Amino acid sequence: MTDTMTPNSGRIRGLDAVRGVAVMGILAMNIHGFAMPGGTYFNPAAYGGDQGLDWFAWAFNFIFVDSKMRGLFSVLFGASTLLVMERALASSRRPALAHYARMGWLLVFGLIHFYLIWWGDVLVLYAMCGMLLYFFRNLSVRALRRWAIGLLTASFLLVGAQSVGLMAAKSGAIPGAQSQDMDRTLAKLDEFLGTDQAAVRRDLTHYRSDYATIAGTRLREKTAEPFQSFFQFGLETLGLMILGMALFRSGMLRGQWEQARYRRWAITCFAIAVLPLTALVWYQVAAGYDALAIFGASLAWSMPFDTIMTLGWAALVMMLALRWSGHALTTRVAAAGRMAFTNYLTTSIVMTTVFYGYGLGLYGQFGRAALYLVVIAMWAAILAWSKPWLDRFAYGPFEWLWRSLSRFELQPMRKRRDSLAGAAV
Repeated sequence: MTDTMTPNSGRIRGLDAVRGVAVMGILAMNIHGFAMPGGTYFNPAAYGGDQGLDWFAWAFNFIFVDSKMRGLFSVLFGASTLLVMERALASSRRPALAHYARMGWLLVFGLIHFYLIWWGDVLVLYAMCGMLLYFFRNLSVRALRRWAIGLLTASFLLVGAQSVGLMAAKSGAIPGAQSQDMDRTLAKLDEFLGTDQAAVRRDLTHYRSDYATIAGTRLREKTAEPFQSFFQFGLETLGLMILGMALFRSGMLRGQWEQARYRRWAITCFAIAVLPLTALVWYQVAAGYDALAIFGASLAWSMPFDTIMTLGWAALVMMLALRWSGHALTTRVAAAGRMAFTNYLTTSIVMTTVFYGYGLGLYGQFGRAALYLVVIAMWAAILAWSKPWLDRFAYGPFEWLWRSLSRFELQPMRKRRDSLAGAAV
């Protein structure tokens, strides 16, 4: 069964629906970074969240959400980038200019987002990886798949080697100056991922303060941090983006597979990934939420299974989007996906205003499970406003700005009257 284009827009609705799930899922992953001390993102014991519903919320997030939604977002970024380059070539525009203008302005947006809004930005990383995607645009599905597997394997080996090296240092197996360097790394790791309550108190004080203090710290003390993420996550992110290009070119993200094939992929991927990820949950519990165990489980040993489950999520959402293509919920999720850039940035603005000291000052006031009430409320807002906006306008606000800057001229924002009825379908 093939996917259908939405009338008058040429959008691939199934792809938009997957993107909509990804942008909402990103909030379920990031909410702890918005609302609680940094280590809480990975470690439930860092700040009162390792019992009862809070523990189950952490375990569910680790198994089904964390890294999977980021992976899905990365896969879709690669697919969308290939789509944009194909359309630029088809319309006789220079694809290199179109691509690098888009990535250059995305880098600018990402830096503004990081320095002025929130520390958890991914746009800078995406722009830097995206600049490399141009060189993969003409490769076959097989070649794209090989590159993706190679880059993801290299990333796994690199982070895995870091984890093994830190474990060796902690056990005293590394002598001399190298051991001292490792010890400093372990201390920093324990401060961020462990249960250091002094670090938690500093974090609470900082994010309950005023805007000048919070943004000023990022500008003065973390100037290079957006670019450093490329060295930590660049191989994995680029691999996922290239995987997205392969999936798009193969027809998977175009909605061109049979329903049964999507179902097999979803079932197989979840079946392969759930048990090892569950075992890693218990490994972290058994280790007493040790910072090194958290690091290894979250950033190294879970990586292959995170990728497999990412593919499972893509297949599951695409299958459901095709099966229920005319349903009102599918239409609204697809609209959220069409406005993913706007919804991503708007979510950061709303969440930091709700939680930081210069807004409502609720930072550190919610338990882990209770934060999902905030997530659901934001999801409802995204679903409520995206479709009515796109019924009247061609793009989301930030999509329009990005497109206008990338094309070096203002793009028409309002839809023509004769297209309004069809665009709302």
